Amino acid sequence: MTRTAVVLFTSDLRVRDHPPLRAALAACERVVPLFVRDRRVAEAGFDAPNRLAFLADCLADLDAGLRSRGGRLIVRSGDVADEVGAVVRETGAREVHLAAGVSGYAQARERRLRTAVERLGAELRVHDAVVTVVPPGAVVPSGKGADHFAVFTPYARRWAQESPRAPLPAPRAVRVPDGVRTEEVPAREDVAGVSPGLARGGEAEGRRRLTAWLRGPLGAYAARHDDLAGDATSRLSPHLHFGTLSPTEIVHRAREKSGEGGEGGEGADAFVRQVCWRDFHHQVLAARPEAATEDYRRRDDTWRADGEEAEAWRRGRTGYPVVDAAMRQLLHEGWTHNRGRLLAASFLTKTLYVDWRTGARHYLSLLVDGDVANNQLNWQWVAGTGTDTRPNRVLNPVRQGRRYDPDGTYVRRWVPELAGIQGPSVHEPWKLSARERAAYDYPEPVVALADGLARFRRARGMGVTRSS
Repeated sequence: MTRTAVVLFTSDLRVRDHPPLRAALAACERVVPLFVRDRRVAEAGFDAPNRLAFLADCLADLDAGLRSRGGRLIVRSGDVADEVGAVVRETGAREVHLAAGVSGYAQARERRLRTAVERLGAELRVHDAVVTVVPPGAVVPSGKGADHFAVFTPYARRWAQESPRAPLPAPRAVRVPDGVRTEEVPAREDVAGVSPGLARGGEAEGRRRLTAWLRGPLGAYAARHDDLAGDATSRLSPHLHFGTLSPTEIVHRAREKSGEGGEGGEGADAFVRQVCWRDFHHQVLAARPEAATEDYRRRDDTWRADGEEAEAWRRGRTGYPVVDAAMRQLLHEGWTHNRGRLLAASFLTKTLYVDWRTGARHYLSLLVDGDVANNQLNWQWVAGTGTDTRPNRVLNPVRQGRRYDPDGTYVRRWVPELAGIQGPSVHEPWKLSARERAAYDYPEPVVALADGLARFRRARGMGVTRSS
């Protein structure tokens, strides 16, 4: 009897280094590569246009990759457990393979899938180290009862001692049973409200970007990763979020560069550390899924209302040019520089003292790499309710702008109404003469930095706070 398996693709939209697909092909003669457009994701408001458009690119490329190997992608819409169960019944599949997830939703999905699949007499096989390099829970503190690391540095030391599995090659052939019903693969063009500068998605595009990154800019990453104008980051985060690139393969290839030594080695080491940060947040969320909406470290904060100041922040009209530049880049590209994200998040939560959840929701409404683990836990890190060991640090947008955009190139790129202000003066347009200010259609600061710092001190019950 011909054995059939189902491979449920989720955040792993690739054919290279795909343990669930390889395991299914090793165990069965036929495989159903399945993606379910889960209605629960839409009901939760997580189907932002930028991610839907990028997802469409990824699914089209995944389908092409499977077709080049004799297979095809099966697309269904509805409840994921119901649709997987339907495919199991239609094909007589004996196994369902799935990459392990970390969010509360992913954990609940796995439980529901296991119940549905086992009720039909099939087996659910969940694979670790697909979405992350090191599986959540694989490294834990030595203390009794500890289930995850709450501080990054000790986690990073242990993480670096792990030996990631070897990346797997893409399969040569994928045989799909005949007659399995499928919907059309969605198209980017059918998605409304997409940011005009949104990058293309898909495994082929991700691999092209990775190869170009490793051959060139990686070497300078340690020195230039905070350079706002230089845009010297990999821009691979959307591909990691959708799994068109394997984090394990990325680490292996970057470490090969690190082994070459020199400046390239320093850049590779710094880049791998960022992948480690991603794993760190995933292991925190896996252990504390409620941190997606609740404070990881509880505080008695009384946040200010989401009012006109927060709306000015969303529109990139706060009067602080580097903050506004980051917010406008987000609107245009569905992505923004990591340093810009930090500055904008600190301004909202520390200077305006607005709840981090307000900012997290806005970011998730636009970010193509809008990942629950990284987005929510980075927001909490900045807001001082997360894993940061210095929860009361405040990032001063003027000092930070002068440090990471010293001649104002990044600001002038994204805030064109200030293009006529040359040099670092662009970071403090309110210091220009009244006549000069009248020539620019740019708002006055929504709050003075000293007043914002005073708000923060009062709210946190503090006498003195340093800003950097």
